[in-house]
Amino acid sequence: MQHAPIGTAAPRPLIRLAAALALALLLAVASSPATSPPAQGSPPVPSGGATSENGRGDAILNLFQWTWDSVAAECTSTIGPAGFGYVQVSPPQETIPGTAWWTSYQPVSYKIEGKLGTRAEFAAMVETCNAAGVEVIADAVINHTTGADGGSGTGTGGTPYGIDYFPGIYGAADFNDCRTNISNYQDRFQVQNCRLVSLQDLRTGSEYVQNTLAGYMNDLLSLGVAGFRIDAAKHIPASDLAAIKAKLSDPNAYWVQEVIGAAGEPIQESEYTGTGDVHEFDYARQLKSDFDGSIANLQHISNGKLPSAQAGVFVDNHDTERNGETMNETWGAKYALANTFMLAYPYGSPSVYSGYTFTDKDAGAPGATATSVPDANCDSDAWTCTQRWTEIQGMVGFHNTVAGTALTNWWDDGGNQIAFGRGDKGFVAINNTGSATTRTYSSSLPAGTYCDVVAASDCSETITVAADGTFSATLPAYGALALHVEKTSGGTTPDPDPGTEPVAGKVSVSVHASTVWGQEVRIVGSVPELGGWQPASGVALDPSGYPSWTGGVDLPAGTSFEYKYVKVDDSGAAVWESGANRTATVGADGTLALTDTWR
Repeated sequence: MQHAPIGTAAPRPLIRLAAALALALLLAVASSPATSPPAQGSPPVPSGGATSENGRGDAILNLFQWTWDSVAAECTSTIGPAGFGYVQVSPPQETIPGTAWWTSYQPVSYKIEGKLGTRAEFAAMVETCNAAGVEVIADAVINHTTGADGGSGTGTGGTPYGIDYFPGIYGAADFNDCRTNISNYQDRFQVQNCRLVSLQDLRTGSEYVQNTLAGYMNDLLSLGVAGFRIDAAKHIPASDLAAIKAKLSDPNAYWVQEVIGAAGEPIQESEYTGTGDVHEFDYARQLKSDFDGSIANLQHISNGKLPSAQAGVFVDNHDTERNGETMNETWGAKYALANTFMLAYPYGSPSVYSGYTFTDKDAGAPGATATSVPDANCDSDAWTCTQRWTEIQGMVGFHNTVAGTALTNWWDDGGNQIAFGRGDKGFVAINNTGSATTRTYSSSLPAGTYCDVVAASDCSETITVAADGTFSATLPAYGALALHVEKTSGGTTPDPDPGTEPVAGKVSVSVHASTVWGQEVRIVGSVPELGGWQPASGVALDPSGYPSWTGGVDLPAGTSFEYKYVKVDDSGAAVWESGANRTATVGADGTLALTDTWR
């Protein structure tokens, strides 16, 4: 299917900063790291992936080399409305100057002053994205500093640097004793103690270094960042990363690690699952192989890989799109199909990549200078802006709707045509051939007329599913279709059992919760009647019996659901209670009484 950018939603007003931002850099040079305000309670965690703190799903958009102002605007216009839970941004720390993209991965200091914007712009971006329902993941470069081959200079924030000279932060004792480049990836010591392409390797086993790194990350957390992508994690012992994470003000912050495992090497992805998610590079490699061979093999793509709950998956990233290890945007329609599959198949937390076009693999963002990057421009062919493609936006909604459901109704032709369902919530078909194909598919979807979310954003393309779950459709060459129960003709959700009228049951709710002035308590959960994990759409409770908050909601008899309580203030800011999701089932007589205490 050809991917064409679509129009964006009307932007919501940006949220202004409530107070002046502190400009002092947090450098944890004392014996313990500086701390930020206590973390809020735990967000809900739907099965199948880690949710964002705003109660959304686990889909990540990776905006490579986007300025903070550009990210903020995109969160409001596109990323939030599309349903992404997170946006991953490029490293925010001060770096060496230069036009090449990799200069962003050579830190000089931990000032948030660089080519992509100022500290104030970064903080405003985080606030704006959060207001749009999107949490921010920062790419964290904590394995190394600048390249020793680069000598000395001045960073993008005005900080001088040199070999073993980083004033106020690091000296010679803070780097590993091995001062040569890694030459043997079969040697664990070299990989984790010597220099990666001349980059000066930090002594991450040192308490001082750990405190300094945790201080930097705590600074980002204090600005509202929800988590981190750990660059070059393979080159840091897993125990050192665990120690650094334990020093964070929020040890439960989202954490995904770049561990490029290869057969026969001593360091493997599984070593790092104790601290968080790990990028599953073999998943992306298999997508490339199978979309260039037989996609029927994708039925069992999770076999032999990391557990789904700890796997970060992607079609490509900024490294692999350049080195040929994976597919990239130049694959055209096949690239769009691979992203469609990733967002449909029940494995891992998916990350969609959005970068820019290039001919020189070292080239920085379009128009970049040694010290600045222009704002991204999706009206230009120079930026790929995959988040605006109809297929991507439609499939993020599909991914969120089918979360927690099993793979069902798999079909393939033994080659390059596949189809599968996600329980009774969704169904996708993919044609990875150069010819259109027409067939009748068998699904577990309820009867109804569905929007094809990869074909159009406005439900102008529909598919009618019969009472037995079957439907006929024609897929174009290198095309796909995707149907899910939240996108139907007329906007109604199909009845899962049209022959049976659901019994409306009154679910009574009572929770003991203390609040501050301006806060209210809402019950939010996994079913539409409880807002579908969106605090703004949850059921507001009555405070007349304070500190008891009471209310009720109608749910069909036998409905099983997950829920949590949320405190919401006048600005819309939400504080989730801690702990795991609560679960309940409406009785056969249609009644249920929830009596809880805020935790």
